[in-house]
Amino acid sequence: MTLVRYPAWRELDEMTNRLARMFDDAAIRRSNAATFAPAVSVAETADALVITAELPGLTEKDVTIELENDVLSISGEKTEEHAEGDEERKYHLWERSYGSFRRSFSLPRTVVGAEATARFDQGVLEIRLPKAAEAKGRKIEISKN
Repeated sequence: MTLVRYPAWRELDEMTNRLARMFDDAAIRRSNAATFAPAVSVAETADALVITAELPGLTEKDVTIELENDVLSISGEKTEEHAEGDEERKYHLWERSYGSFRRSFSLPRTVVGAEATARFDQGVLEIRLPKAAEAKGRKIEISKN
């Protein structure tokens, strides 16, 4: 049996790639028009729930962390930096985002919010919420009758 390669597949692939690039460019323009929203990850370890947020260009003074009714909120503002004499500057590409942000997370009952800790290092915020003792697994011994 002989395999025949049809040129139509190549053209279809090229068209798909062009469409993908067009929509990716539109998404970048749309996201720049919106407010700044930091990327966040939520992970679970044996002992804690760990929330990590990327906050480049910010310091711990620019960020507020609040915990109320089992909802953790991270908020702040990333301001656009202007240098004197920038009035003459014309941008050809602008992909950096600025503005106020607020991210909120409903916490499970298995964490102890009162014992939460936070640290900020090189633009990365890490919040650790320890698990309650009853939420941690335990080993149950089998008794002999």
